[in-house]
Amino acid sequence: MKRVAKPVFFIVALLILFLTYTATFGIKGQNGDNTTTYIKGVSDIRWGIDINGGVEATFSPETNTKATKEQIDSAKSIIEVRMTSQHITDYELYTDYNNDRIIVRFPWKSKEKTFDPENAIKELSATALLTFREGGEYTTADTGSNGKPVYKTPKGITKDSIILQGKDIKSAKAEMFQDPTSGKTEYQVGLELNDSGTQKFADATERLQDKVISIWMDDVMISSPTVNQVIEDGKCSIQGNFTASEASDLANKITAGALPFKLTTTSFNTINPTLGSSSLRAMAIAGCIAFGLVCIFMLIVFRLPGFVAIIALLGQIGLSFAAVSGYFPFINSFTMTLPGIAGIILSIGMGVDANIITASRIKEELYLGKTIDGAIQKGDDNSFCAIFDGNITVIIVALILMGVFGPTNILSMIFGPSTTGSIYSFGYTLLIGIIGNFVFGVTATRLMTKSISRFKFARKKWLYGGAAE
Repeated sequence: MKRVAKPVFFIVALLILFLTYTATFGIKGQNGDNTTTYIKGVSDIRWGIDINGGVEATFSPETNTKATKEQIDSAKSIIEVRMTSQHITDYELYTDYNNDRIIVRFPWKSKEKTFDPENAIKELSATALLTFREGGEYTTADTGSNGKPVYKTPKGITKDSIILQGKDIKSAKAEMFQDPTSGKTEYQVGLELNDSGTQKFADATERLQDKVISIWMDDVMISSPTVNQVIEDGKCSIQGNFTASEASDLANKITAGALPFKLTTTSFNTINPTLGSSSLRAMAIAGCIAFGLVCIFMLIVFRLPGFVAIIALLGQIGLSFAAVSGYFPFINSFTMTLPGIAGIILSIGMGVDANIITASRIKEELYLGKTIDGAIQKGDDNSFCAIFDGNITVIIVALILMGVFGPTNILSMIFGPSTTGSIYSFGYTLLIGIIGNFVFGVTATRLMTKSISRFKFARKKWLYGGAAE
C-alpha cells in the first residue's frame, strides 16, 4: 500500500469541517445595523415557490397593440433570459397566444422583507430599449428614490438623433473602475459593439468631438458623457454612479435585449407556499435525526472506517449547500426547491453506499487473512469499479435532466414550463452531490483511512471490522 503521511488525516478532516461549517452558517460581519456577508451560508439560499411562496403576474401588449406569435415568443425568451440572469431557476413561464398574454411565476427573494415584488415585475416587463443619442436634452426632471436626479423623455435633436441601439451591442458586463478624480472605486457597464455598431460609433465620436452623447434606457437618461476622443475599437462604457447591483442589472437588461413591444401588467398576485417554513424546519430536524442514525450505524458496524466515512459525508453535505447558496464566487446562487432537496438526499444516500462498499471490502479482506495495509489497499481497489459505475450512470442521468428540463428546451413545450424548474433543480443538486461523492466519499475517505492507519492505536484489525486479536 502506498503510504500516506500521518498529518494528512488531520489536514483533510479540518478542511472538510471548515467547508461544512462555513457552507452551513456562512461568515458575516456586523457594523452597527449593517451586515456584510463574506461567505454565504444556508440562510442565503433562495427557496423555491413550493417552500417560500412567490409572485404571479400576467403581461399583455399595451392597448391597441396586436402582437404576432413570433413577437410573443420573442418577449417570452427575453423575460426568460432576465429571470436566469437573476439566478432564478424555479420559475414558470406560460404563453397564451389567443389572448396575447404572458404569465410568469417566480419565488420570493431570500430575506423577503426587503423584496419588492412590484418592482421585480416592473423590471421583468420593462421594454429595455437602449439608445445612444446626440445631445442630452430632456423634457422632465424628477428625483429618484435614492435622491439622485432622473431625467426623462428626450426632446429636440436628442429625440430624433439615434446613434446606436441595443441591437448594435455585442456584449455587456458590470465592471469596476477607479475614478481618476476622487480615486474611489466605482461600478460601470462595459460594452463591446458589433461590427456595424463599431463603425457607427466611430463616425459619431469623430463628428461630435467635445459634444454630448446621452445614453437612454427607454425614456430615462442613464448617462450623458462628453466626447473627448474618437473611439474606433468598438469598446465603451456606461457610467452613472451605479452600485454593483445596479450595474449588474443594467448589463443583464442590455444582454437580454429589448422587448418587441411595450408590456402592461394586467394582473398581479402573491402565491402561498405549498410547504412553508415550518415544514422546512421539520424536514431539517428529520434530516439531522436520520443522519445521526446513519452515523451510529456506521460506527457500530464499520468502526474506524465508519468514523472516517462520517467526516466525508459532512464534506459532501457542505459542498451541496455551497453549490446552491452562492458560496463559491464562480458558481451562481441557485433556487432550492423540494425536488432539489430530494436530489441532495439521494446523493448523500449514494455517498453512504460508496463508503459502505469500501468498508465492507476491507472487512472481507481482513477475514481472508490480509494485513491491515493489504486489506485497505485491496478493499479500495475492489470497491472502486462498483462505486464508479454506479455514480457515473447517475451523473449521466443528472446531466440529461438538466439539459432536457433546463430553462430553455424543446420538452418544456410538450410537458409545460411548470416541470422545468423542479426537475432541473433535482438534476442540479443530484449532480453536485455525486461530484461531492467522488471528491469526499472516494478520494478524501481513502486518504484519511490510509493516513490514520499509520498511527499505533489504529493498528488493530478489530477497528476495521475484523475479528478481535
